[in-house]
Amino acid sequence: MGIVDIIVFVGFIAAVLFVGLYKSKGEDTHGEQGASDYFLAGRGLTWWLIGFSLIAANISAEQFVGMSGQGAGLYGLSVSSWEWIAAITLVVVAFVLLPYFLRSGITTIPEFLEIRYNHWARLLMTVSMMLILIGVSLIGVIYAGALTLKQLMFEFDVNLSLAGCCWALGAMAAIYVAVGGLKACAWADLLQGSALIIGGGVITYFAFNALSATDLGQMVSATGTAAAIDQGAGVIEKFNELNSSAMHMGSNPTMPWLILLLGIWIPNFYYWGLNQYITQRILGSASLAEGQKGLVLAGFLKLIVPFVIVIPGIIAFNLYHNEMEENAGDHLAVYEQAAANPAAAVQVFQMDPRWENAHPAKAAEITAYNTAVTARVGADAVETVELNQYKYDSALGLLITRLIPKNKGILGFVIAALLGAIVSSLAAVLNAASTLLTMDVYQRYIDRKASQFKLVTMGRVFIGVFVVIGCVVSPLLANNSSVFEFIQKFQGYVSTGILAVFIYGLIFRRSARWIGVVGLCANPVFYHVLVSEWLFPEKHFLYSMSWSLLAVLALMWVLGLIFRGEKVEFSHNTTMDLTCSKGALIFGLIVCVMTVSLYVIFW
Repeated sequence: MGIVDIIVFVGFIAAVLFVGLYKSKGEDTHGEQGASDYFLAGRGLTWWLIGFSLIAANISAEQFVGMSGQGAGLYGLSVSSWEWIAAITLVVVAFVLLPYFLRSGITTIPEFLEIRYNHWARLLMTVSMMLILIGVSLIGVIYAGALTLKQLMFEFDVNLSLAGCCWALGAMAAIYVAVGGLKACAWADLLQGSALIIGGGVITYFAFNALSATDLGQMVSATGTAAAIDQGAGVIEKFNELNSSAMHMGSNPTMPWLILLLGIWIPNFYYWGLNQYITQRILGSASLAEGQKGLVLAGFLKLIVPFVIVIPGIIAFNLYHNEMEENAGDHLAVYEQAAANPAAAVQVFQMDPRWENAHPAKAAEITAYNTAVTARVGADAVETVELNQYKYDSALGLLITRLIPKNKGILGFVIAALLGAIVSSLAAVLNAASTLLTMDVYQRYIDRKASQFKLVTMGRVFIGVFVVIGCVVSPLLANNSSVFEFIQKFQGYVSTGILAVFIYGLIFRRSARWIGVVGLCANPVFYHVLVSEWLFPEKHFLYSMSWSLLAVLALMWVLGLIFRGEKVEFSHNTTMDLTCSKGALIFGLIVCVMTVSLYVIFW
């Protein structure tokens, strides 16, 4: 990195911190609205702040690196389903859920459950969300962000420690969120969310430039075979010919089309509509119209994200397939060891289809070995070992280090945008977790008469505690990847039940209030049975979430028929303008049509 890149990098980070702190300096943490000012930005966020803040809070290192890596890998464009389905989800949240939330004047999403059910439902949801926010989101964002930063800087001969990166990221996020609350987050996110889209666009531009300039003999298609295109073809023609197999939404082997009908909507509606980590931004809306416009803006931006993250990843495989194979290490070592003593071998090896096409002779040798072992010990007795022959997650790092020009400020900006994406997501988690613990636990059960200043102070203390926990625990994941996999899978134990309880509570208003607690407690049981490999082997977890949702809803419906109660009315508890935005509704419908059109075009 040249001096110009370093100046731009440091300047951008300093600007983010300055803007976030400056815009929040006028908050009155002692007055009657102190907690509202701190936790919900005084309910004064405008639509453009909300839209960019939602994107900045959502996109972090795992999305930037993971989505570009999956684009480079066997999934191709199909990984974009998580982004494009979210666009429709955001529109639905804007016009179905948000009016209820803002009318009730709630500060946290669990607070709504106390209005519909009882305080036990609120407490149970709060505890469940805290487990996800601290045990999954916080630790996961810090670890993935620190690992990305460490690996990227290593490419520039800068060797950072993983623990040091964790503490640096944690400190940066904690500074402005602890001092300025949600308003500081929102203004910082405006810069970081904009930089995220622009930075992705810069990478995309240079990726297509490289695709245009690189000799065809040095590239491979998305199938791993040699490029068979006229050398004089234009860059778009080159891209289409090389990657026709990767540009299909229906090609994701881990996301069958049936999942698109129900399964994928469950984590989407939980994440975008019921997750404090995200919804805190829309609860801080200046009005219903501002919140709706912000959600629709975020939905439109979600349609753009795959084109600036996934598409460059697809091109990365065309250009850097050899480097991805080198980054995978000695991936054939385990095969060579087994092949040295075939009489004792019980392992067969699953190859990457692209690698098979690129190395037909070696692939034929491994196939013959697999056939011999299977014939000798039987198909039921063999152990299948997957050969990870390409390190697809290195796609983003290769694009940045090989394509972005040095010492012109562009590289410094792109790395700052990536770092900003990490920090903004981390700040969002810290803000949401401190709000939940302060308002739903501390004020509700420990100190009901706490002053506004004391609530804000406790929120800041909790942020410090959470940062320390995250920075201490996250480096430990480097030595035990199974822990990270476990906590990611853990979310289904919580999110499905919360969604079911909200759906039932909004539709059926006359059932006994304790039924909400039953729904929240029943979901982990149903989900555990459905994801158990001994009972349902190789079932996609989104299928398990679908069946668990239906089971919880059915249980609550039966109990609701038996145990009746007075009809619950969601009272009007705010002075906010609750006029629906007709412009946002029209544009929201356009976003939905655009989403469906993208699926039709790329299916």
